[in-house]
Amino acid sequence: MIPLLILGLLKQNPGSYGYELLALMKKRHYKYIVNFTKGSFYYNLQQLEAKQYIKKVDQLDNTRETHNYIITELGDREFGNLMYKYGSKTDYINLSFYATMLFANEYKSEELTNLIEIQIEQTKKKILLLEQSIEYDQSISTSFKKMLENSRSHHLVNLQWFEELLKEF
Repeated sequence: MIPLLILGLLKQNPGSYGYELLALMKKRHYKYIVNFTKGSFYYNLQQLEAKQYIKKVDQLDNTRETHNYIITELGDREFGNLMYKYGSKTDYINLSFYATMLFANEYKSEELTNLIEIQIEQTKKKILLLEQSIEYDQSISTSFKKMLENSRSHHLVNLQWFEELLKEF
């Protein structure tokens, strides 16, 4: 999914350089959509260039050369293919925590309680970040704002579930 994010950002911000795109992904909290690292981002950027979906356009900026990128016609077609691929796919909602719940009865009760408390703390932080983005980031599109609101709703449901679990253990 990282290639879709990169191509989409280049459609929105033609002529951006790699670090700029990565900074936008972090600022816009795209980690809620897909897990990525700096390494996986640059790997995908290189792959897109190797497949000629994007093209490097070197520019001189304040006496240093930057490697800016633009999307090619081939890349624009790939963007359409990826939009269809991911837009027509429905995934299960999956938390890593679900795997631990499979064996909750085989684990020490106090340790499980500790894990649930960690989940509650982390979920509250995620909700706060989402709410800050929804309320204060005027640069996000309406569709992305709706996606963040949906993500917040899922986290609120998870928070309620974790709090109920805590009472049981």
